[in-house]
Amino acid sequence: MIELEVYAAGVRDLNKILELDHQLEAVPGLRYKVDSNHDIVYLELDEPTITSRQIRTLFVELGLEPCFVGAVPSELRTGSKT
Repeated sequence: MIELEVYAAGVRDLNKILELDHQLEAVPGLRYKVDSNHDIVYLELDEPTITSRQIRTLFVELGLEPCFVGAVPSELRTGSKT
């Protein structure tokens, strides 16, 4: 199982939660929970069906600035290390 926490100030807004739900429901195998008191979104995947870059893009398109809490699992990382 792959777990990722995302801090996104403003995600406590009900409209943002609904928009995020609409975007995340399209990702196969993704389960998530929103902690609206702390602006945290917990993501869980059985397999890497989305990358961290794609997750970031989903949040940014909704007007949220995501910050990953802790290390991003290697299965979700994109790009090469320099």
